[in-house]
Amino acid sequence: MNILLVGSGGREHALAWKIKQSPLLTRLVCAPGNPGMAMLAETRDIKTTEVARLVQLAQEIAADLVVIGPEVAIEAGLADALEAAAISCFGPSAAAGRLESSKAFTKAFCDRHHLPTSSYSICDDAPAAKAALAHFEPPYVVKADGLAAGKGVVIATDRAAAEAAIDDAFSGNFGAAGARVVIEEFLEGEIGSLFALCDGKHSMLFGWAQDHKRAFDGDEGPNTGGMGTYSPAPVFTYDLVEQTRKRLVEPAFKGIAADGAPYRGVLFVELMATRHGPKLIEFNARFGDPECQVLMLRLESDLVPYLVACATGRLHEMPEPVWRDDDAVCVVLATEGYPGPAKAGSVIGGLDQDFGEGVVVFHAGTSAGPDGAVLAGAGRALNVCAAGTDLAEARERAYGAVARIDWPQGFHRTDIGWRALAR
Repeated sequence: MNILLVGSGGREHALAWKIKQSPLLTRLVCAPGNPGMAMLAETRDIKTTEVARLVQLAQEIAADLVVIGPEVAIEAGLADALEAAAISCFGPSAAAGRLESSKAFTKAFCDRHHLPTSSYSICDDAPAAKAALAHFEPPYVVKADGLAAGKGVVIATDRAAAEAAIDDAFSGNFGAAGARVVIEEFLEGEIGSLFALCDGKHSMLFGWAQDHKRAFDGDEGPNTGGMGTYSPAPVFTYDLVEQTRKRLVEPAFKGIAADGAPYRGVLFVELMATRHGPKLIEFNARFGDPECQVLMLRLESDLVPYLVACATGRLHEMPEPVWRDDDAVCVVLATEGYPGPAKAGSVIGGLDQDFGEGVVVFHAGTSAGPDGAVLAGAGRALNVCAAGTDLAEARERAYGAVARIDWPQGFHRTDIGWRALAR
């Protein structure tokens, strides 16, 4: 098979790494890719939102399948354009992708289809949003409605901080994503990330993990796109998985189909395990980042047949995926200052070494510099991942590799997996 993989982050590097292992693969092309992906596949310098050029590239390489990694490509309508060109695609339409691209849409969707989530208020200007705070208790959750690369959520401890977050959103700090704001009830419990595949009619659970959203140890600091993750996550008991499947996953797929946009691809359910059962925090219309990285390390089955089955309506023919018994950990290395302003261009050294058994380093936000140097972007740059016989071994391997990377301008959390280890 000829496969085109769209994206350039750690999630896409992990997908490329796993796809490359498939005996079904003939040719893998990544657009735009990154320096790590370039070691596995051909890369083409086409942005993830350049829909017409990506369709043209898929035709040029006679792609049997296009795999969409990032949410911006989904919002841009890449899946719709590929369908019009009769090219198989793993990834939902822009209409189905509204489950991620608009938090206001998703809240109304939850109401229509009776999915458990937090109470909320949708506000189109700053005065309305500030007035809505009176109906909530601190801490306040303030979300930009649209896609903001994981930075559009603020958990404010008091009203002054919440009003400042509202002003930030409406002042244009998140671009068009902040033109509308959602104020939400703060949910108490333990967070989890669960994934499910769908081919438009049939669905299947596809693993779970636990992310670390805050920038610093002890879950302190601002929200980020994710500073590390691990799988499996003890929060996902059999009962929680079944409740999530029945209350969130299946109703979501049934509901979006009833709304005229059958879902094809992977749905990421970010949930809070509360004393009243799982409640939706948000949907993402793609694999999580950095959750995808640990899932790919643990997935024993060939990934490609599942991607194809979703794209072609044959998911019901697939067996349940087989997962390795190993635990897996991902530690994110980011440029100092992230998720706020950060300076791109620092050199990351030490990546050309053997990091030992079970360790894989995925590039998340890097570029190629002179003489083969790897340069960091202004955000999350590397995902240092490791598998082990248990969480402690996987964690030891991952942090051992982190210590051998030469990057003074980077930072990372040192407590990934702390919830599981504290049980």
